[in-house]
This record gives sequence, structure tokens and C-alpha cells, in this order.
Amino acid sequence: MILLQTLNISKSFGATPVLSNINMVLQTGERIGLVGVNGAGKSTLLKIITGQILPDEGEIQKAKDTTLGYLAQDSGLDTEHTIWKEMMTVFEHFKEQETELRRLEQKIADPNIIADASQHERLLNAYSQLAEEFKSKGGYQYEAKTRSVLHGMRFFPEDYDTPIHQLSGGQKTRLALAKLLLMEPDVLVLDEPTNYLDIGTLGWLEKYLSNYPGALLVVSHDRFFLDSLVNIIYELERTQVTRYVGNYTDYLIQKGERVQQQMKQYEKQQAEISRIEEFIQRNIARASTTKRAQSRRKMLERMEPIEKPISELKKAHFSFDIEKVSGNQVLTVQDVAIGYGNTLLAQNLSFDIKRGERVALLGPNGLGKSTLLKTIVKRMPPLAGSIQYGSNVMLGFYDQEQEDLNHAKQVLHELWDEYPTMQEKDVRTVLGNFLFSGDDVLKKISELSGGERARVSLAKLMLQKANFLILDEPTNHLDLFSKEILEEALEDYPGTIFFVSHDRYFLNKIATRVLELTPNGVISYLGNYDYYMEKKQELEELQSAALAPAKAVQKQEQHPAPSSNKEKFLQNKEAKRAERQRQRRIEELESTIGQLEETIASLEEALCKPEVFQDHEKARELHEQMEAKKVELDTCLEEWAELQE
Repeated sequence: MILLQTLNISKSFGATPVLSNINMVLQTGERIGLVGVNGAGKSTLLKIITGQILPDEGEIQKAKDTTLGYLAQDSGLDTEHTIWKEMMTVFEHFKEQETELRRLEQKIADPNIIADASQHERLLNAYSQLAEEFKSKGGYQYEAKTRSVLHGMRFFPEDYDTPIHQLSGGQKTRLALAKLLLMEPDVLVLDEPTNYLDIGTLGWLEKYLSNYPGALLVVSHDRFFLDSLVNIIYELERTQVTRYVGNYTDYLIQKGERVQQQMKQYEKQQAEISRIEEFIQRNIARASTTKRAQSRRKMLERMEPIEKPISELKKAHFSFDIEKVSGNQVLTVQDVAIGYGNTLLAQNLSFDIKRGERVALLGPNGLGKSTLLKTIVKRMPPLAGSIQYGSNVMLGFYDQEQEDLNHAKQVLHELWDEYPTMQEKDVRTVLGNFLFSGDDVLKKISELSGGERARVSLAKLMLQKANFLILDEPTNHLDLFSKEILEEALEDYPGTIFFVSHDRYFLNKIATRVLELTPNGVISYLGNYDYYMEKKQELEELQSAALAPAKAVQKQEQHPAPSSNKEKFLQNKEAKRAERQRQRRIEELESTIGQLEETIASLEEALCKPEVFQDHEKARELHEQMEAKKVELDTCLEEWAELQE
């Protein structure tokens, strides 16, 4: 069933066309990813689809009663409500039904009503219908579901009474997404939903959205997210869209094949045009061949030109080099504590980094990853411990907040003022490699988009020729194509890298070691992101099965390579056993949940019977039993949701 479609949507800003004749279809169950370079018009298209702005031409058609939910980039809740109270506004209809059920229960129990058989029967029927509707639509599960979603978004019971206006911008964005998920619109439209999410939350969101009952339309620069979630890709380029079936990797393969075919057609047409033009030039002046030449000229005028494929257009191009080689020992961190003011974020941090390593720093948001990087580059003092650099170490720091940029300066002078001995043409050449050409270099930093500012910061970093790069979320604000260029540059970089990122594709491609930041130390994993996740999963399975003391397990994870084949065999055996235990517990819970729902329904039916309402003691006893079963049901649902994560 078609839920939504765009028909010939066009939009221009001034004289610049952004969207031209956009035709898209979104059907039940589809998960659509919308991709394109920064500035292609993706967010504009989403705003038109969701009614935030009007198109110049075309229309949006929706199926009857189809509901849309929209999360804009960096949008967040702004209210005086507490977290829990705001989430409960989604379920006002359940609250009203609960109030009505309690009102009907009181009326049905009224001796005067019981005496009127006809009225009593009508009230019993009304109560039975409302109770069935309440149950079928999830009236008994909405609080447990809310707790599950909040837990997935890293909000815990101790946070529920926090006023939302006291939260950070990132927390407000996560909460806005949580509320939207609870609302369950038929079409969920998300513009960069992975912003401000740590890796654990990203994994939870992917699983949740894969089971989402409605359709999805998502803009994201996270390839891992797109690969695991979407089954249709629409690419927006040159103001138009092209549809591809499959995930992001499938799209890349199909796009490559399509570009090759287009290039062949383009080259064939260019050869034909050259041949015709040559014929015209050779024969237009001859009396005997003028008519033939004029005929070919008309043929040329009628020919519809094939545009050169987008892959042949200019892309960013840069590389990172070093001025000199560092010593083998690049960084030593010993018993360091980090934080700001009187706030301690993490302590007992000890690790070292050797020349040539590419070390990723992972951990939940708010634990101090950016703070640790700023402490290492001496922008913040450590609260305890020592940080030492090896010989000949030259630091280069990429700050995700780009505080080093002077917003009042022009792009040209942002680089030239730091490297005044360079000639202007050389500065312009560097900026040209980062896609700043012509008058673009005279724009002020304050006028640039997030992606453009990121490219300026990368240009400055490249010119430093540092042999130790410390990068804080370097892929933020970069489109998918710019990320690929950055990855290639870092893969060829001859120095050492220490970086924070939540881009799992980037982590897999760049990292050779992972450091997991905890409040009381770091855990080292010798491998990329996939290896880290594999070892984390093993640890969680072992802990859930209570197979070893937590301390011994942690020590094993810090040195994950098994000492023998026998030990590896036993680990695999125990991991499989733990997984079987988890699956059995899920089955037990599902059976218990079904029984509890049947019991609650039976108690509701019993409360509707006249002989029960006439016995007030019996009615009170059954009502207490029903409430106790509801509490038990909530507990089971919460455990079931946690086991599914």
C-alpha cells in the first residue's frame, strides 16, 4: 500500500534550483535512505514532505488517515515537564480510558445501578468493550514500553524526575527521538537521527527501527546505520532523485555500474557530436554540400545532450604528511583523572600509544572522551596523574567544536594568517583541494555550513604536518563522499592517530586498537570495531551466565587471546550455553506474559458480573489481584525488552 508519494516536487531558493520534478513513493514496510552530498537539498525535501515548507511546484499525496512523525536535525524537546511526564503525554488517550474504566467500575458497583437490570447490563457491555479496546491497543504495556525506550536512549529511572529544560542539547535531541518512537506514526521521517548517539544507543536504535511497524524515511551519513536498516535508497544529486533497491552497499555497486554505462553513452555522444561538427565545418561552405551540412546542424540542435556523470566532477582531494618521524613511544598516560572544576568524569586512566598505531577511544556519551583528548593536548589540566610525550612528537588536534576557527575571518585568511610565508596561489591551491574555489575563499567562516567548516579545519590540520593526530569526531558534518576521502587520507598517513568517533564504518576501517573508557580505567582491545564488539558480546554472555567472577572476566578481556585451543573451545562452549539460556528465558517470559494477560482479562470479566459487584468484599479482592497482576506484567515486559537488546 502506498502511504505517501511526491509528485513533481520542485523548489528553488532565489535563482538557484534545489529540487526539480522529484517523484518518490513510500510504501508500507519500506525503509528508505535518502543520500546525497551536503547542500544537495535532502533536508529541504524532508521539510516539504512533512509540511514544514511549501514546494514551488508539485504536491504531496498521503493515504487517508496516514500519520507522519518528523525529527529535524539537532531538534530537541523544550518544556518545563519532567522526562517521565513528557513521555506520558503520548498516552493521554490511555489515561482517559483508565479514568473512564474506573468511573464505570464505580457505577457498576452502585447498588442503585445494580437494581436496574437494563442499565446495569448496558454499563457492563460498555465496560467490557472499553476494557477490550484498552487491552488490544496496549493499555497494559505502555508504561513498560516507555521505560524500555528511555533505557535504550540512555535515560534511567533516576533521571525520570529531571526537568527537561535542565538537559543538554544532545539529551533533548535523544528525548525528542524517544517521544517520536513512542508515538509510532505510520511514516517516521528522521533527519540525521544518529547525531548525539553513542555506539551503544546506535545499536539499540537499529534493532528497534528494524522492527518498527510503520515505514521509515531517513537521512543519514552513517553507512553502518544505512546498511543495517534500509532496503531502498533514493540518491539526490543535481536537483533530481534516482531510486536504487537495497541498502547503501548495494546502492554503491549499482551506482558504479550506472555511472559506467552513463559514461559510455556520454563518450559515444561526444564522439558523435565531434564527427557531426567536423562534417559541418568541412562542408558548410561548399555549394554542393551546403544543404547536407545544414541538415546535420539541425540534427545537432535537436540532439538532447547527455550530462557528464557526477563521478567525473571535482571531488575533495587531500593527504596528510609528517615533517619528521617520532620516537617509538608516542604517548604515555599514567593514573590520570579527568574532569572539570569539582566534577570527576573518569580516573585511574593508564595506557600508552606507540608509533604507527591507530587507536580509537570508545565509551558512553558523558563519560569524558572529548575531555580526555583536550587534557592530552593540554587544553585542560588533568585532575591527577601524568601525561608524557615521546621524542620528536608533533601534535595535531581536530576539535569537533571547531573552536580554533575565527568566525570573523575569510576562509583564505584563516589559513594564510597561520602560514604567512606561503604564497597566495599556494594557499588557494590547498583550499581548492578542499573544494573552495573562486570567490568561495572570500566567504567568512561564519557563513559556512558545518561540512564546509569541517573542511577548513582539515585543511589547517593537513598543513601542520604533525606526526601524531588527535581527532575528536572527525567525520561529523561530513557527507558520505567526503568521509571516504578522509578515510583514504588517514589510511595512507605515515604517523600515529588517536581518535574519538561513533561512525562504526570509519572505526572498522581506521582503528588497529580500541580503548574503552570506563569511570575507573581503560580496557584495551587489540583489533578494530568488529573485534571489540565480538569480545564485548562474549564478556556480556559470560557475565549473564555467571560463569566467572567479574574481576577475572575483565582481566581476560584485557588480554583476549586464549592461552590454548582448549581454553578457546571452552569459551565458545560457554558462550553458546549462555545464549541458549537467554533464549529459554525469553520463551519463558513470553509464555508468562501471555498467561498474565489472559488472567487480567479474566479478572476484568469477573468484575463485570453482577454477583461480584453485589459482593463488595469479593470485588475489592479481585481488583487487588488484577492490579498485582498488572505490576507483575510490567516487570516481565521490562525484562523481556532488556533481553531483546
